Amino acid sequence: MKKVALSLAGVLAAAAFAPEASAIPAFARQTGMACSACHAQHFPILNGFGRSFKAAGFTMMGSQNKVEGEHLSIPESMNFGQLLKVRYQKTSGTAGTPSGVDTNGGQWQFPDEYALFVGGRMADNGNLKVGVMAENALGGTAAGIVAGLRVPVVYEMDAIKLSVVPFTTDSLGAFYGYTESSQGLNRAIRWLEHRKEGTAVQYVGFDNEATGLAFVAHSDMGYINVTRFAPTFASAIQMSSTALEIAATPTIANFATIISLNSLSGNSYDATPVQVTTKGMAISAQAHGEVAGMETGLYFQNAKMDAGSYAAGAVLAGEKTATTVGADFTVIPHTLSVGAVVRMAKNAGVSDNATTFTAVYDLAQNVALVANYTKYSTVQGTKGDSLFTGMLEAAW
Repeated sequence: MKKVALSLAGVLAAAAFAPEASAIPAFARQTGMACSACHAQHFPILNGFGRSFKAAGFTMMGSQNKVEGEHLSIPESMNFGQLLKVRYQKTSGTAGTPSGVDTNGGQWQFPDEYALFVGGRMADNGNLKVGVMAENALGGTAAGIVAGLRVPVVYEMDAIKLSVVPFTTDSLGAFYGYTESSQGLNRAIRWLEHRKEGTAVQYVGFDNEATGLAFVAHSDMGYINVTRFAPTFASAIQMSSTALEIAATPTIANFATIISLNSLSGNSYDATPVQVTTKGMAISAQAHGEVAGMETGLYFQNAKMDAGSYAAGAVLAGEKTATTVGADFTVIPHTLSVGAVVRMAKNAGVSDNATTFTAVYDLAQNVALVANYTKYSTVQGTKGDSLFTGMLEAAW
């Protein structure tokens, strides 16, 4: 582990002034804008412009050529992007048998993720806009190669956008249809790699398969998302559970802020099919601005999932609660961000606290090195009391 950490430090030092890393470039190709136009600090955190682009259903275009006709406006070229994650993980427990198979022996995950994204404008007919975002996995899933799909249909009025977003996802949760939070309500949209250690909702189990319809009302003051869903992926099934997000998006002391209340409730059938209950709540707050000339992200989240709830693909034996408080600072502009987060949690009444340190170093606007280190207050099963993750993340 020391050799890996030293090697990573050497690479960071050698590339001292690289530009910032950012997002899946399918939308950059469509808009003709750098990925950093939509993202604060580093991918996948959205800035104000990025949130507006998302609220409009991914339909905004720049200088890219279009195919246009009566009631027709689509990109001349379909917009693709690829995402690659290569990870090394090391936990502090005793190595498994054979040694090196699990993370206790030090594990290379190549790739941890490799996906093809397709997204952008499907239609733009005056006030009515339709977009699409599809994630396609290299490995087989229950729906062939599709791992996630959402199709926002947006009607724009003077100050309000009304949307219906049909969606399905193999693991990203009921808020995959719509959220602007960077704290893991959508499992993939989180500000640090260690999701259960750094975001309370991921610790308690907001991540599930989900198929649903998100109904969204959006304005400059915030948004409301009422989603009807079932905790299953790519299935023909009744959607009897509800996900709710009520979010305010004020600017406070020059910090762009998102404050949201979230809940999961209801009874639905999973893919088995077995009827399962979901009951969870969360409050999230994040703010992005500057402190001492550094881009800064501040994060707070509190979440609870009741015993007996279907969470993270299983039924919880006991109640889970968590509070996370973190901060992320860009100490070298467009290059290096460092942060820390504290998790105060209980699993069935047993304390399960953790402290995580994170660094993101951008080798290029679309290539980043990521390092996370977590120290746990208790032994995590057979995995010991710490976890190190070193990762190369690239998108093109």
